[in-house]
Amino acid sequence: MTSKAAKIRTLRTRRHARIRSKVVGTAERPRLADSRSNRHISAKVIDDTAGRTVAAASSVEAELRKSLGDGGGGNIAGAESVGRLLASRAKEAGITKVVFDRGGFAYHGRIAAVADAVRSEGVEL
Repeated sequence: MTSKAAKIRTLRTRRHARIRSKVVGTAERPRLADSRSNRHISAKVIDDTAGRTVAAASSVEAELRKSLGDGGGGNIAGAESVGRLLASRAKEAGITKVVFDRGGFAYHGRIAAVADAVRSEGVEL
């Protein structure tokens, strides 16, 4: 018998596979992939045609950990910080438009906060 956590993980993986069959990042419009755990959140801008990461940000990074304090990326404030940092790095790399990949997570809470922060910094989703 499988545990409840294993079932939840399996269902999220299925949702992610379904989303990834439709969402593809190109050089003109790369994919913004979001991932979260209970304590941290990370996001990457990925060009799937070249198979390379253009920009990335995570709540595990030293510069964000100092400013986030104990909450880390496990709260909406941390997710917004990661989104703002990712948007600035993407703009430095010349990216102004991305396609959003929520990674099978519900578009709610920290996932939505990352997307909103990226939008507020001027990157089109």
